[in-house]
Amino acid sequence: MNHFGRKAEKASLETLGLEKVANAYWNLTPAELVEETIMAGQGMLTNTGALAVDTGEFTGRSPKDRFVVEDDTTRDSVWWGPVNHKFDADKFHAIYNRMKAYLANRDVYVRDAYACADPEFRLNIRVVTEYPWSNMFANNMFLRPTAEEIEAFDPEWHIVCAPGFHADPEIDGTRQHNFAILNFTEKMIIIGGTAYTGEIKKGIFSVLNFVLPHDRKVLSMHCSANVGEQGDTAIFFGLSGTGKTTLSSDPNRRLIGDDEHGWSDDRIFNFEGGCYAKCIDLSEEKEPQIWNAIKFGAILENIGFQDDGSTPDFHDSSKTENTRVSYPIHHIDNIMEPSSGGLPRNIFFLTCDAFGVLPPISRLTKGQAMYHFISGYTAKVAGTEAGIDEPQTAFSACFGSPFLPLHPTKYAEMLGEKMDAHEVNVWLVNTGWSGGGYGVGERIRLKYTRAMITAALEGKLDKVEYKTHKVFGLEMPVSCENVPAELLDPRNTWNDLAAYDSKAADLAQQFNSNFEKFSEYANEEILAAAPSVEAKV
Repeated sequence: MNHFGRKAEKASLETLGLEKVANAYWNLTPAELVEETIMAGQGMLTNTGALAVDTGEFTGRSPKDRFVVEDDTTRDSVWWGPVNHKFDADKFHAIYNRMKAYLANRDVYVRDAYACADPEFRLNIRVVTEYPWSNMFANNMFLRPTAEEIEAFDPEWHIVCAPGFHADPEIDGTRQHNFAILNFTEKMIIIGGTAYTGEIKKGIFSVLNFVLPHDRKVLSMHCSANVGEQGDTAIFFGLSGTGKTTLSSDPNRRLIGDDEHGWSDDRIFNFEGGCYAKCIDLSEEKEPQIWNAIKFGAILENIGFQDDGSTPDFHDSSKTENTRVSYPIHHIDNIMEPSSGGLPRNIFFLTCDAFGVLPPISRLTKGQAMYHFISGYTAKVAGTEAGIDEPQTAFSACFGSPFLPLHPTKYAEMLGEKMDAHEVNVWLVNTGWSGGGYGVGERIRLKYTRAMITAALEGKLDKVEYKTHKVFGLEMPVSCENVPAELLDPRNTWNDLAAYDSKAADLAQQFNSNFEKFSEYANEEILAAAPSVEAKV
């Protein structure tokens, strides 16, 4: 089960201080890892062929327990605060020593993988996991070296994941027993006390969000991307519930990736080798690509079952709303190989505005694009989370705040520079409500949203007349093929115009209040793009 000889294998683990483990299983196949998981009593095969596991106490990331080591590499660069919690370098070494003692005389699973589909920016990663299915997740989510590449593999970053090791906050300096700690000087991520596999994926995403913009001048992005038949690349940003996966899955366009990408001087490239999709209320009709990807080689997390005990019940949220499936990208048809495309022509910021204020599509200036990128707005709808009885605003900087080691303005300014250099159109697309907010108006039909995105991609919206939204300053097309003209100006869809004006002013105020924490670092062009609360509609 090992690709290395015993001598080379021991030497490789000695560099991590893990030479005292019982057995190290290197680069096992998915079939072998499935077998190991089932034999350990940690999972079962569903009738789809996918492996089902439970992640236990944690069914999602724990942002308050994610730390970054503060040292000379990070002290003056990292955006410290509620996203990036400081961790002492000495404490890092101390807790890792305790992890090594925990793993002594235990079996571990070792995976050689890499991130970034562009060879120029490739990041080699060695992942050591306590559980076989954690190792299978890494195989699914990262890019997979060839057999020849593995023989000469030289890792730049290491991840050690031991869910069974619990920290002692009084000794280790953590908040509680679970943790994920990034050390940019040691080039290492350690994860303990949680089996939620997303910590592995997002740890490397956070690394790339520091290394690529800071050192390589590449814009790292939490987005999906696809390529049209004419070779035109499009990017889709959007928080949960905005339609990012649905709208970027187009039978007429090939998928580059669905979550994490880099934008270099000459291309867009996927960071990953797989997809990590939400499963709650999944159906073949709504998400055929995801549905068909759930087969042998995929991992289902925290799902329930129908009465037969082997058929997944995707409507069962008894364990969590955050049910997930991990699968390698080749489980999807119609993908780009390799996972990269040319420079983007169009970027879409997707928002589900449950207040019915924002236009269904609008064209952004560079300043507006930077402002809305930093804002990362959507709305949570009543009933989607416990305690939410009416729509609430949700802002996540750069559509991925939890994974940003640098200040959001750094990423926004890079976006603006690339817009100037490559003449990119940026569109704000509201997939939410029209004619009133949630409970009064109606959600914008998917066929209209698709028609607007198609018109933008085909350049048809470059040839129509625009008018300006009086509060948000957004350019709204007055016509769009296959879309009712009255839908394009949200104010025209409300019966009570005074109510619309009031709600627009209220949403603008919430945008401005949210932006206050970024304003000190934002340039004048960004600040000038803020909505006007006092504007007369």
